[in-house]
Amino acid sequence: MSILFSPLSIRSVTFRNRLWVSPMCMYSAVDGVVQEWHHTHLAQFASGGAGLVVAEATAVLPEGRISPRDAGLWNDEQRDAWAPIVRAIHDRGSVAGIQLAHAGRKASTWWPWAEGRGSVSENDGGWTTVAPTVVAFDGFASPAALDADGIDAVVGAFAASTRRALDAGFDVIEIHGAHGYLLHQFLSPLSNLRDDEYGGSLENRARLLLRVVDAVRAEAGDDVPVFVRISATDHADGGFTPDEATIVGGWAAEHGADLIDVSSGGLVAHQQISVFPGYQVSLADTVRQGGRIPVSAVGLITASAQAEQVLADGAADAIFAGREWLRDPHFALRAAHELDADVAWPPQYERAHWR
Repeated sequence: MSILFSPLSIRSVTFRNRLWVSPMCMYSAVDGVVQEWHHTHLAQFASGGAGLVVAEATAVLPEGRISPRDAGLWNDEQRDAWAPIVRAIHDRGSVAGIQLAHAGRKASTWWPWAEGRGSVSENDGGWTTVAPTVVAFDGFASPAALDADGIDAVVGAFAASTRRALDAGFDVIEIHGAHGYLLHQFLSPLSNLRDDEYGGSLENRARLLLRVVDAVRAEAGDDVPVFVRISATDHADGGFTPDEATIVGGWAAEHGADLIDVSSGGLVAHQQISVFPGYQVSLADTVRQGGRIPVSAVGLITASAQAEQVLADGAADAIFAGREWLRDPHFALRAAHELDADVAWPPQYERAHWR
């Protein structure tokens, strides 16, 4: 029996399988409001058999957007635009999740296919970014350091966006603490040079992330799964390490997180990453074993047998994939066919189920 296509239950939610769609930014929102593109983009993965579809990094504050075209959840218009997308995912049998985020010093940047590069100026619709310390990401504009009130506002914004996400119908909340964005910036000593209760020791550097977990869990209640995505290493000397990620994963679990979505990198431009199929799986395994919390693996997992083996080896409890879903929105149905797994197919696609 395929492990990949066995159900997984977390709190009140049961996922029909363990092959999930990773959040991927589309840079196609207008004033934070998602559009028809997002509806078609996300619903197709549910038709393709995904156990969980997680919507892209969605900013909890306007200044938290990676680019001016990023999705948001800081107002009710944005909430209402998400609701029909969530219904479409549910109608196709998948669980709907959303990743809540604040980009920090990596905000106010041009989207990938724009003519500009680096930071967007205020004249072009950009804004002053915020960070733990006045240390810019290489090539980006200098941020302002968050004061105590600013930190409190970030925590409150994550809670308010969680409420809007639940009102829109989302089943899972993921907190984005990876890829060099604000919560990761606090975690890493390469970007966090503070000398107050949010800087220095690992306990202090993790304080904001854990406050956010507390706030999201309080708003989500006891039934809703809360995930945390982390970069388990900065791939740079002096940065955040897998050992620290394991400790933080355990702390997050104590504060109410249910699963750690283990990724890596994104904090500094001088990172050195050796990329190969499944290159982050060992990091997931480390956090799973040391943090004693369920984890998902992600990163160049592109084949059904490969995904199955990761779970069989006990390195992770679920698989997130990104680019493979873009190449094939029916990745899960194809994987089930290849693994000879007995899963329900949409009746419209049933003819493809038979060999």
